[in-house]
Amino acid sequence: GVYGDVHRVKIMFNKKENALVQMADANQAQLAMNHLSGQRLYGKVLRATLSKHQAVQLPREGQEDQGLTKDFSNSPLHRFKKPGSKNFQNIFPPSATLHLSNIPPSVTVDDLKNLFTEAGCSVKAFKFFQKDRKMALIQLGSVEEAIQALIELHNHDLGENHHLRVSFSKSTI
Repeated sequence: GVYGDVHRVKIMFNKKENALVQMADANQAQLAMNHLSGQRLYGKVLRATLSKHQAVQLPREGQEDQGLTKDFSNSPLHRFKKPGSKNFQNIFPPSATLHLSNIPPSVTVDDLKNLFTEAGCSVKAFKFFQKDRKMALIQLGSVEEAIQALIELHNHDLGENHHLRVSFSKSTI
């Protein structure tokens, strides 16, 4: 997650548009709620509230679950594992501009623009960082497009053992 490390997710059996999401701690849950509630995602408005449940229960051995509950507690994608991680200083609300990092030297402006276009985004602007071409800003057509692009393209394999890192930017282009 952008606002904290997701440990478990349970999609509700009778209401598949609802889910319980267990974050690493209460602060991360609050950050996610503050930044994501009210945002549009895949054409619907996201509503995030605190649950009465303290934790998402994993299905018991042999219990039918149909893949609705997933444990991400050991995910390599966690951004906030290390105390004092720089990621804590780079938490920004959703915006149409995304910060891209971990870009290998061989990847061009067109490669990245095409990647986002193929993911269904309209690219409005793109800029590599002057001092460090491993990072760039990309401005998309809307905040909703940027949220969807982040979901689909964070950790995308760019080759040369580089996986794209995507987060919301405080800057615009």
